Amino acid sequence: MPLPKAELHLHIEGTLEPELAFALAARNGVTLPYADADALRRAYLFEDLQSFLDLYYGLMAVLRTEDDFAALAEAYLERAAGQGVRHAEIFFDPQAHTARGVAIGTVVEGLSRALDHAEERHGVSTRLIMCFLRDEPAESAMATLEAAKPYLHRITAVGLDSAEAGHPPSKFREVYEAAAALGLRKVAHAGEEGPPAYIREALDLLGVERVDHGLRCMEDAELVERLVRERIPLTLCPLSNVRLRAVDTLEDHPLARMMDAGLLCTVNSDDPAYFGGYVGDTFHAVHEALALDDERLRELARNSFEASFLDDDEERRARLIAEVEAYEFEKPE
Repeated sequence: MPLPKAELHLHIEGTLEPELAFALAARNGVTLPYADADALRRAYLFEDLQSFLDLYYGLMAVLRTEDDFAALAEAYLERAAGQGVRHAEIFFDPQAHTARGVAIGTVVEGLSRALDHAEERHGVSTRLIMCFLRDEPAESAMATLEAAKPYLHRITAVGLDSAEAGHPPSKFREVYEAAAALGLRKVAHAGEEGPPAYIREALDLLGVERVDHGLRCMEDAELVERLVRERIPLTLCPLSNVRLRAVDTLEDHPLARMMDAGLLCTVNSDDPAYFGGYVGDTFHAVHEALALDDERLRELARNSFEASFLDDDEERRARLIAEVEAYEFEKPE
């Protein structure tokens, strides 16, 4: 049985496996510029974040109907449950779909058809986080927030993703103020490609409760001290960082140093169909590459539940943390 864990940094569009992409393309009459699923998978070699985003957004063309989004979420939940995920907080990018003529309601209702049954079918509780594309105008984000109002009972938080360089969090201050007024929680990608100053802006101007990535905080000792003092969770994605060249190799990843510094780190898969593994695979990879012992892995799993938005179900949070504490790792032969 895998170590119980929560996944807090997961883009549902990034779980689109090549085989499902081709199945949906056939169903919706979409022609993909690849011969088959293997050819598409061979295209998953990226120079940086932007080269990934170009392919990522292009492949979304196969997602058209509620059935498509339900199938996408169901496939993720089945895989995640098999790797020990007991709670998942799932990002989605409505602007990437509305720009193609797919209504936000189609996206939310389709995803919800799978998420509403996730605990019953897979033992996975879920929350939905609506992300704004930071390389689009802030006015577009505000319009998206307005369009989402009929579906806010299904949405827990807002986030900020896509191309980070040149798009500081401050650009979205008013949008986040409006989201907070609607009772939504707040997270944001910061410090992946952008500088430590972007992490500070996310905290001070957007009022985020979690920082997605936050990798580059290690360049600013004062910022690290603040993150430790305020217990701000970081949702790190080590396999993603390697695939997008934020770090050269997994052995170079600062995760262990970040934990040594007292940061509240979690490990997540980001866009697992593109980056070489789901969250259980990521735990295994950092265990091997960084020589993290069992107690370090237990700390990461415990952190994931502590950092989650399970505030409305503290009993479940406590039960899941107890499962982590009681977990017995397999002894090496």
